[in-house]
Formats: sequence, C-alpha cells, structure tokens
Amino acid sequence: MWVEVFRAAIDDVGGGDVESSIGGLDVVHCMSWEYDDPAGRLAERLGLDGVRTGTSILAGTAPQRLIDESALRILHGESDVEVVVGAEALATRHRLQMEGGLPDWSFPAGEQSDIPIDLDEWYLPTELAHGVIPAYVTFALLEQARWADLGGPAVGRAQLEQVVDRLNSRAAEVPEAWSRDRRPGAELLQPGPGNRHVSYPYTVRTTAMPRVDMAAGNILVSHEQADRWGVPPERRLYLRGWGFARDAVHVAARRDLGSSAGMSAATTQAFRMSGLSLADVDTFDLYSCFGSAVQFAQDALGLDPADPRPISVTGGLPYYGGPGSNYTSHSLSHLVTEAREGRAATGLLTGVGMHMTKHVAALWSVEPGRIAVPLTDGPQSYGPDAAELPAVVDSAGGPVRLRSATTVRMGANDEPFAVVIGELADGRRCYARSTEPEVVALVESDGWLDVDARIRPSGSVNDLLV
Repeated sequence: MWVEVFRAAIDDVGGGDVESSIGGLDVVHCMSWEYDDPAGRLAERLGLDGVRTGTSILAGTAPQRLIDESALRILHGESDVEVVVGAEALATRHRLQMEGGLPDWSFPAGEQSDIPIDLDEWYLPTELAHGVIPAYVTFALLEQARWADLGGPAVGRAQLEQVVDRLNSRAAEVPEAWSRDRRPGAELLQPGPGNRHVSYPYTVRTTAMPRVDMAAGNILVSHEQADRWGVPPERRLYLRGWGFARDAVHVAARRDLGSSAGMSAATTQAFRMSGLSLADVDTFDLYSCFGSAVQFAQDALGLDPADPRPISVTGGLPYYGGPGSNYTSHSLSHLVTEAREGRAATGLLTGVGMHMTKHVAALWSVEPGRIAVPLTDGPQSYGPDAAELPAVVDSAGGPVRLRSATTVRMGANDEPFAVVIGELADGRRCYARSTEPEVVALVESDGWLDVDARIRPSGSVNDLLV
C-alpha cells in the first residue's frame, strides 16, 4: 500500500524526474504490522538509495508533524522534495484473525511490542486502575465536561448531534469513505441494536472506525522545484502556516476540562505564521475521532457551530475511516482535490493525538505567501504551566464535586460501569467508579450534574457513592 500511494503521488506530479530529486521519505506509524525498519524497507523497495528516511511515533498528529518537519528542511535549503506516506490494513488483519490466522507479511520487527507507547509516561496508576485507558473513555469525559460548562446537556447534545450529522452527510458523498451509509445525527446517537453505547454519550456509530484498509501519500516540494517540473499553478497547494501544542498529559489534571488551551495555541500559531484569518478559510477538516475533538476545535477557533463552512473534507474518522495515525494524510489529500476542483481556495486542517493531549493545525492555500518560519520544529506553544494545573490523587474519601462522568462498556456483553472525574474541596482531582446499575442509569440520563456525591477508597480505586 505504501508503494502504491507513493507511485500514485509521483504520477500526480505529471512530469520531471521526481525520484532522483527526493531528499526525504517518511512513513507514518503503522498499527497493522510492526516492521523492523519501515521507511528503510520502503526506500529499498522503491530503489531510493541514499535518501533520508524516518518513521513517526503513534499519534493522530504524526502526518502533519512530518509535513512540518519536511517544510522546515525545504525552507532551510536542506531538501527540495519530501514524501510522506502512511497506510493501515486493520480490516484485513481483523479478518485474518477471525479466520484463526495472522498475516504472513514481510520484515517483522525482531521484538514485537503489544503497546507502542510508554504507559509510565502517558498513564497514572490511578487511570489504569479506574479504566481510564481507551480513547473513547477520555474523549467522552471531555465531552461531558464541556456539556457541564454549557450549563447542562441540552445544548451540548444538540451540538454533538449536529456534528455527527454533518460528518455522516459528507462521508455519504465521498467515494473513498469506508462507510457511506447515510443516517441522521439523532439516529447515530440513539443506542439500540447494533449501536450500543461505547462510552456515554458515544455510540458505536459515533466513534472512530479503525478497521479499515486505507493509504495516502503526499509530496511536499519547494516552489522552485515545482517550477522546474512544470507543475501548473492550478495543481499546487501551498502550506502557509502550522502549529503544534500540547495540553496536560492526564485528563483530570487539565485546568479547564471543557476546553483546550493547547488546541487554541496550535491554531493561533498557524494563523500567525500564515498571515491569514479565520474569515479567509473556505473549508475545514477538524479532527473527528470523537465529537468532542470537533467541538473543542470549534470553540478554540471561535467558530459558530452553525457556521455553514464544511467541518470535514472526508466525512471524518467514524464514517470515512480512522486509519490509525494516518488520518490527516487523507484529509490533506482530499483538500488538494477540493482546491484543484475549485471548491476551496484555503483550508484549515487539524489533528489530535493521545487523548486530546497533542494538537496540530495547518493552513493550506492555492495562493503562495510569505510565512514566519519558526526557529525550531518543536512545540510552538504549550498549555498552562504544570504549576498551574490541579493535582491528581490516587485515593481520596468524602464529598466530591463531579466535574465529568461517563459510562463504559468494554464489550457488548460486559457489565457497564460509570467513571467520573471528581474535585475535592481543596481543588485536587481524582477518579472514581461504580458498577451500580442506578449510578450507570443516572449518568446516562444526564442526572449526574446536580447530585451530591461522595467517594470512598477501596483498594486501588475510589468507589463512587451517590
């Protein structure tokens, strides 16, 4: 798949000796198969001798970060042509597993790792104990915190329904979308047969769809190189600005649970570099693994939920497909098509990684322009300093103010449980959980906001009592 999209991208240039001009080849992290040297093996397969190669980490921000780094190399005169490719075959892998086998694919890593991240870096022991591990749990907690900031569930639910409706509607129009089944937002959010709650308020049909076979590749070149190749102006899309920022790693430690300082910093940096404004943007692709990612981005941009401009060029991760870390490669490829076909002159793409901790934003336009080049390729901005963030404690007891809540169903036949983020009287935060059916029902009826709650330490977890 990497080879196929690489060659398709080369063919898209339409002329010139592209391969001999390539200075760098990057591969987005692959979940489907752990290779010993992904980018090096691909370069070998393609006959690209002496080309710089690299492979990203696991993160939804990875493709844009590779593009950003490529742009800096080009701007610093280190390269004229950089290629970024990514692919997943998780649908094929799942099918083979259901048949009782594994893929016989090439060049496996010498040592296979089940979890491609450092758990000690990204998870507190209390998060592991309370089941705050899957992304669908953390994004649901952030969704609910935002609802609380809005004063209750009515407005938040209506906005979430609008978001998934708009995404689903767009995917129905995109031939490459993994699911083009058109359903209204209210139906997508309504639990029922085949559409259980995964983590309230998210259902199966409103969560990212990772079991896809999808690939995308993009070529970034200098303006001068495009001229040498004779690429017509109407086939070019220019990177005008980008930003990268981070929020606190641990969800409960974020000062503002219902918004993202990092997301605001990343988008602000992209606009500052580009010299463009929100009014200049014709279309958006707001990263959409879950509805909260889209809504937080709208809030960070000051974008009215009713703004008629598209929020996705693909249909988003729940419907177009969520190919591991590689989604933003696809959104960029689709933005190129939108620009070439005259539907958008300027687009803003965003990406999110690791429980809405990492944020990227990029502005692309059919018109070139001067950009304010950052001094480094590291984060241009972070969220609040660690000293300003609430402490998260493992164990606590007594009265607690509920700041967010969700319910979790690890599988269709598993017993659901409720998990909350609570705030103690002194401002410290903690997690707590309950398997009591009445507590689960309370959360799923949006009744948790106004209850008097207490927590009680019980081994490695805190029991939630309401």
